[in-house]
Amino acid sequence: MSDQTTGMLQIEECIARLNDGDSLARGELLNLTCDRLLRLTHRIKQSFPAVGRWEQTEDIFQNASMKLYEAMHEVELNDSRHFFRLAAKKIRETLLDLARHYQGPMGAGANHATMPPMRDQEQAIPSPLEGGELTTDPRRVAEWTEMHRVIESLPDESREMFDLLWYHELSQEEAAQIVGISVRQVKRRWRDAKLMLAEKMQGDAPSMS
Repeated sequence: MSDQTTGMLQIEECIARLNDGDSLARGELLNLTCDRLLRLTHRIKQSFPAVGRWEQTEDIFQNASMKLYEAMHEVELNDSRHFFRLAAKKIRETLLDLARHYQGPMGAGANHATMPPMRDQEQAIPSPLEGGELTTDPRRVAEWTEMHRVIESLPDESREMFDLLWYHELSQEEAAQIVGISVRQVKRRWRDAKLMLAEKMQGDAPSMS
């Protein structure tokens, strides 16, 4: 059994314990997925350079983790699929809130264009995003910020494909197993989701694999 399979089983076990009333499972679930969610936070943060100037990945992750922890008080998780989607949503919400704070006319980043060098530990986290996402060009920044907002507004099936394949970087085979459909259906849904995003952004969506 692979480490990845073992990890997924541990996540499912934590969710089952949480739903059975074991409050300790909530913290254990966050501990189990801490590294994965930290990488996800860093990945999404790359397309928010105005936020990156002022906020470190770890601080953003802590805020998003608190939102996720509180959400698990109110939402009964169905399975790992549900958890991954909820985590992506809370990280997205945290960064969009920060983007509004720093990019508004009265925001701290309104009159700043340069970005500070990242700390060594952040530089050590590999980013699969394209170099264009690190730009401070206002048009590109606006494109990426709008893209995250549009993804949040997509129909559930399409948003799920972005949550699992693009945000969490699961393979199509892993996504198919989690969702309970064939890899062929995942490929179709992923294609349709990207087309819908491009249509809603009128062709201005940043490119992605």
